[in-house]
Amino acid sequence: MALTVGIIGLPQAGKTSLFNALTSAGAQVSGYPTSTVQANRAVVAVPDARLDRLAEIYHPKKVTPTSVEFVDVAGIGQATEVAHRQGLSAEFLGHIRNADALAIVLRCFTNEQVPTPAGGIDPVRDLDELMAELALTDLATVDKRIDATTRKAKTGDKKLLVELDVLRRVRDHLNEGRSTSELALESADAAVLDELFLLTMKPRLYVANVSEDVLASAAELIDAMQAGGPRAETRAGEQGRVARLTDRAHGEGAEIVAVSARLEAELRDLSPDDAGEYLEALGLPRLGTDRVIQAGYRLLSLISFLTAGEDEVRAWTVTSGSKAPTAAGKIHTDFERGFIRAEVVRYDDLMAVGGSMKIAREHGQVRLEGKDYVVRDGDIIEFRFNVSR
Repeated sequence: MALTVGIIGLPQAGKTSLFNALTSAGAQVSGYPTSTVQANRAVVAVPDARLDRLAEIYHPKKVTPTSVEFVDVAGIGQATEVAHRQGLSAEFLGHIRNADALAIVLRCFTNEQVPTPAGGIDPVRDLDELMAELALTDLATVDKRIDATTRKAKTGDKKLLVELDVLRRVRDHLNEGRSTSELALESADAAVLDELFLLTMKPRLYVANVSEDVLASAAELIDAMQAGGPRAETRAGEQGRVARLTDRAHGEGAEIVAVSARLEAELRDLSPDDAGEYLEALGLPRLGTDRVIQAGYRLLSLISFLTAGEDEVRAWTVTSGSKAPTAAGKIHTDFERGFIRAEVVRYDDLMAVGGSMKIAREHGQVRLEGKDYVVRDGDIIEFRFNVSR
């Protein structure tokens, strides 16, 4: 399962710098607004220290992490007056419509070399502008679908009449300036919207782009506020901007991560050891871009299970709550079709006995699980199957 994250934001927010930090793609960064709607794309490995440790034990022929595709799209904030009434362009939507989640980059940093937007730096105001653009785009999509369904519903088809009712409720909600993700819908009603790929329905990650010297304290502030610490009004400057954005994310149930996109893009050019030393000097355990990836997984309720052997050590992605046969099917459809049972050991349990499967078995840490077993993040699994049954 490949996760696709669309990176959006206003000009000078740091979208492309973040993309470069995430992917080492070297996409061109502009210091001034651009009217293009070009997209940068890259697939990157998901950082997972567990794979490195397992590789030290098994010495496999290859190590395969799971991956994420990032799509960086320019263009928001450059709309004409007509576009502001009609939403985002078809070209923009072609790049972002199929993303599983949106990473919305919001400028919190101060830098005299980067033009400051009119009215000063205010990430919450910028977020409101971005969400208004997304809502207008969704409204245009829903209106078109209502017109088409209205014509078809003249036959009296009850299914189409139900669809019309749902679409009109969504239209009214969007007209009030609210995201479709905030609209309470029954699962059957929500299914009506699946093929519309509405932007305001997508899970959102807010990326607070901060200055290098604020990065460590901003990350700590977000963690503290999410744990019930001081609220936004107790902070000023960049910290205050991050705090207000954290309050907003908390109220919406969205994820938020602090990064210093320019710094982290530069760190990608260093060796892992040199980058690690620099991070340690800043008081950071890991890159903010790594946290972006991990937050994306949480947004979509994704977890990773592992397989390990002399041929390959690999991470596989499944939806949280998936049962063993479904996980087996990620490896090969035959594994799911002929599933017998799964031999499972927790990664932490295996490491606690020095990585020895023999000792793990002796300690009862290796279990045989059936088809109702719910896979957990960090499970190391060997599947047993028989397709001839």
